[in-house]
Amino acid sequence: MENIVESNITITGFEKANMISKRLLDIIVSIIILFITIPFWLLISVAIIIESGFPVLFLQERIGINRKPFKIIKFRTMKCKATSKDLLISSHNDLRITNVGRFLRKYKIDELPQFINVFLGDMSIVGPRPEVKKYTERFLSEYDHILSVKPGITDYASIVFRNEAQMLDNITDREKFYMEKILPEKIILNKKYIIEACFITDIKIIFITFWSIFK
Repeated sequence: MENIVESNITITGFEKANMISKRLLDIIVSIIILFITIPFWLLISVAIIIESGFPVLFLQERIGINRKPFKIIKFRTMKCKATSKDLLISSHNDLRITNVGRFLRKYKIDELPQFINVFLGDMSIVGPRPEVKKYTERFLSEYDHILSVKPGITDYASIVFRNEAQMLDNITDREKFYMEKILPEKIILNKKYIIEACFITDIKIIFITFWSIFK
């Protein structure tokens, strides 16, 4: 009995230490990234405004930890009239994407404002990518498990499906293909992350993400 109690205390202590280290990593890295990149935000904003006007940022409701909704922040990459309706899934050659938006997406620059979400605590740097309510309700039991942790900017699924937009180029029904083919694979990878989640895993995913973007 004593061994069991000691084991539980150890596991609880490890999990608590992991949560603290993860949050500290999120805060420190998000502050550094925002501080370094904020001067470029003006240039990006001007480029977006010149090509397609306001707004510069795109906010969309996503489902976070414990199914709590939040507004994810991105640089707008689509034409103004196209971002609030139509298909939720876009392809590489989607006509709704602006020229500036295409460049921002190529290097994942459109994701930079999400470090605000990380700093505020809505997201983590590493964690399952947040989905819209429609998709989390389609796979209800799976997302009950996935949403037990904070969503993130990058994870295993983001790395494996880094060329997702290109995969969807020749697909007629992108929504159906995403729901039936891509999302189930992402769910498997999300569960893999939750099983392996720790400080070392997060560092590994961050480095692989940078390598996959700039290789």
